[in-house]
Amino acid sequence: MYGMRKRRVLLLCAMTISKNIRGFCFALLGGISWGFSGACAQYLFHHYNVDPLWVSSVRMLCAGIVLCTFALAIARGPFLAMWRNRNTVGSLVVFSVFGLASCQITYLLAIQHSNAGTATVIQYIAPVLVVLYLCIRSHRRPLKREVLAIALVMMGTFLVATHGNPNSLALTPAGLFWSLVSAVTYAMYTLIPRRLMLHYGSVPVVAGALLIGGIMLSLVLQSWTVNPGFDFSGWLLLFLGLVLFGTIIGFTLYFQAVKDIGATKTGIVASIETVSATLFAVLWLGTSFSWIDIVGFVFIMATVFVLAKHPGDGDIKSEG
Repeated sequence: MYGMRKRRVLLLCAMTISKNIRGFCFALLGGISWGFSGACAQYLFHHYNVDPLWVSSVRMLCAGIVLCTFALAIARGPFLAMWRNRNTVGSLVVFSVFGLASCQITYLLAIQHSNAGTATVIQYIAPVLVVLYLCIRSHRRPLKREVLAIALVMMGTFLVATHGNPNSLALTPAGLFWSLVSAVTYAMYTLIPRRLMLHYGSVPVVAGALLIGGIMLSLVLQSWTVNPGFDFSGWLLLFLGLVLFGTIIGFTLYFQAVKDIGATKTGIVASIETVSATLFAVLWLGTSFSWIDIVGFVFIMATVFVLAKHPGDGDIKSEG
């Protein structure tokens, strides 16, 4: 009897360890996939001069179709229930337009006017913006660690934008503008769908929002009439880099990691996206960064760890 109980405990421990390792690996690979997609976008913009809005429409529509199929397979009930409720569909449209599509478009515009590494790092100002919003909404003062995060973001952004010289910009004005707007839309992407995701799960909500955004953008832009001038390499990078790795695989791995190890740990591990995007930009695309850029990057990324809650302190796990 004691032997059987001991074996069950050992088996449970092994399964827990295996789940944690899987979650860590999936979060890591998801972040790397997103970083790679940013570098692919930089390549497309610099070599083909393609419109970021058109890229967003194709990316969202194709990924939305695939992820909706995936959602039907793993979360059929919540996914179908979501479309039967008019209020929910309205909320989904709001998230799609002001959260997901805005985040995708402004991020690609930031890459177009700067580079994948810088755009990705500055986008990570978003957690601090979320904290500021929640402080204002709940009428409370920021905690000490939140004040530290705000200071780190301000110093990091200053260094990346000016290289320490307030009289000049190291980035183009357009690059800085779209990078900061991208951080704002990323914060909106985080805040808007909270209730939807708690009720229906992450996969159905993001899949539905991608599909809606892709259809709307395609209709507005008449994407099927656009000739981007791609050769085989261009189409390969679009569908392999941005659609498959950057959206379908990236989101799927991220969602599974959230289930395995929780939202906070997943967010920390997936921040490897910034390192990934920077390394791909340097090693593949030949982008150069100064030591001041790296210091600024470190300041901004440190906020991810400063703002991280202790394990188990209210992690919201995906139900999708």
